[in-house]
Amino acid sequence: MNFPQITLYGCAPAFGLPDPSPFVTKTEVQLQMANLPYRKVFAIPPEAPKGKLPWIDDAGEVVCDSTIIRSHLERKYGLDLDAGLDARQRAEAWAVERLIEDHLYWAMVWFRWVDAANFAKGPAHFADRAPEAVRERLREDMQAAKQNELHAQGLGRHTREQIAELGTRSIDALAVLLGEHDYLFGDRPHAVDATAFGVLAAIFTPFFDTPLREAAERHPNLVAYVSRMMQVYYPAHAWPRSQAAAAA
Repeated sequence: MNFPQITLYGCAPAFGLPDPSPFVTKTEVQLQMANLPYRKVFAIPPEAPKGKLPWIDDAGEVVCDSTIIRSHLERKYGLDLDAGLDARQRAEAWAVERLIEDHLYWAMVWFRWVDAANFAKGPAHFADRAPEAVRERLREDMQAAKQNELHAQGLGRHTREQIAELGTRSIDALAVLLGEHDYLFGDRPHAVDATAFGVLAAIFTPFFDTPLREAAERHPNLVAYVSRMMQVYYPAHAWPRSQAAAAA
C-alpha cells in the first residue's frame, strides 16, 4: 500500500526534549511505530483547530487530539498498535494511559508552569517573540491560564507537597508495572509506551528541577526505559549523558 505523507503539527525542540509536548511526542512515536511517512511542521496551540497540539493533516483530512489521531490511523490504514495484547492487557494499557495523561501529566505541568523558577526558565520564554511592551503581560496571562486549567482539572487545588506526593505515587506505580521488562507489556513497544515515554521524558529532563524528577530517578528501570525509547525513536537527539550512563 502506498501511504500519503502525513503532516504532523507540533513544537520545536525545547527544554532538552525533542518536543516539549508529551502529546506531540506520543503521536510522533506512534507514527513511527506504524511505519507511516510523515513530516513535522512547527505550530503553536492558537493555530490548532481545537486550540491544542498535536493535530495532523492526512491527505486533506484534519484530525486533532493524540488519542483520536491514533484511532484514525489504525482505522484508515488497518493498523493495530496493540497487536499481540489480549483483551485484559488492552484494558490495562488503557487504564495506564489514563493514569499517565489524566493524572501524572498534570503533576508534571504544575511543576513546569506554576513553580516560579521553572516557569521563568522554561515556558516564560514562549513569549520572547512578542513585542516587548506586551511580553510580561503575555507571560502572566499564559501562566494564569495554565493555573486555571490545573484548578479545573483538580490537581491544581492542592499544595506543592501534595502534588509531589500524588505524582510520585503514579511514578512508583509505573515503575512496578514496568518491572524488569524492556517495555510496559513485554519485549516490544505498544501504543501505551508512546504515552508513557512522552510524559516520563518530560519529567526526566534535567532542564527542570522538580521532586517528580527526583522520584523518577530513584527507579533505574524507568531511567533505562526512557533512554531506550529515546534511542529507538529519536536516535539523533542528544539525551543527557548522565541518564544514558545510569541506564547502561
